[in-house]
Amino acid sequence: MKKIMNEQLIYEILSVVEEIPEGKVATYGQIASLIGRDKNARLVGKVLSQSEFYGEYPCHRVVNHSGRLAPGWKEQRFLLLEEGVSFKDENHVDMKENKWDC
Repeated sequence: MKKIMNEQLIYEILSVVEEIPEGKVATYGQIASLIGRDKNARLVGKVLSQSEFYGEYPCHRVVNHSGRLAPGWKEQRFLLLEEGVSFKDENHVDMKENKWDC
């Protein structure tokens, strides 16, 4: 059985995250699609939850498909506000205004 997560996959995901422009957000599914793994949005989330082991990446710019912030990560909202990202409510980014058009 082939191991799903390997160093190459991790760096593929993180290299896409690194490309998200300041003031924009991407979704887990969008990143999965960009690396050719359309059905692996959860895998992207798993990698991002461990990104601190691989360097500094703007993981705060990644949200779910409806713009919801990562649960339990209070700093994410603050970091996005600093970049000028607008919100629909306390926990949801305005995706129409802020989604990365890649």
